Amino acid sequence: MELATVNSINASLYDNLNYDFLRDILFVAGIAYGPAVMLVNPGVPAQSVPAFIAYAKANPGKINMGSAGSGTPQQTIGEMFKMMAGVDMVHVPYHGSAPELVDLIAGHVQVAFEPIQSCLGYVKAGTLRALAVSTAARANALPDVPTLGEFIPGFEARTWQGLGAPKHLPTEIVDALNKEVIAALAEPALQARLADLGITPMPMSPSECQTFITAEVEKWAKVIKFASIKPE
Repeated sequence: MELATVNSINASLYDNLNYDFLRDILFVAGIAYGPAVMLVNPGVPAQSVPAFIAYAKANPGKINMGSAGSGTPQQTIGEMFKMMAGVDMVHVPYHGSAPELVDLIAGHVQVAFEPIQSCLGYVKAGTLRALAVSTAARANALPDVPTLGEFIPGFEARTWQGLGAPKHLPTEIVDALNKEVIAALAEPALQARLADLGITPMPMSPSECQTFITAEVEKWAKVIKFASIKPE
């Protein structure tokens, strides 16, 4: 089964799941990851993250933060920014990234935290301004855009995809699947395609996968509790 960032969020977002994500699901292999991009409408006067934080603190509750919906990575990364930067912004949920980006471009919302693969074209065209990326390192596709961690120590978030399976899958099958995925990720053609999307291969051993997913669940549980995020 395919796993993604939203699975690690849902583990804490929903209290009525009929399974325990960490107990019942095995994260077999990582596939790829990328940053969310902190985007602002060009009409926003802030040209940098520090300037945006100052602008938001001077206008508490007056800046609208769009997302692809309640409990989505777009919201949780934005709420993490609000938590760590100490700013008050109004969350405006949409039904998906497309209407969110339309309204961001139109200026109905002023800021959003969108996965790079869905907004890279707008940034390169100058339709939207990228202030930062959410990953620990700068994105190869946007090398001149700083990371949020350069201004907010400890800030790190990624959107990711991986391969999962039922927890009881035999170890030899897990290892075989993991090796096949790692081999595929080393193929130049696939690496080039991922680079076009602005995302990066995420090869991991099975033990590294489990450490990673446990940390992801813990990270988003803290944000969900802080922001009192509720599912739609």
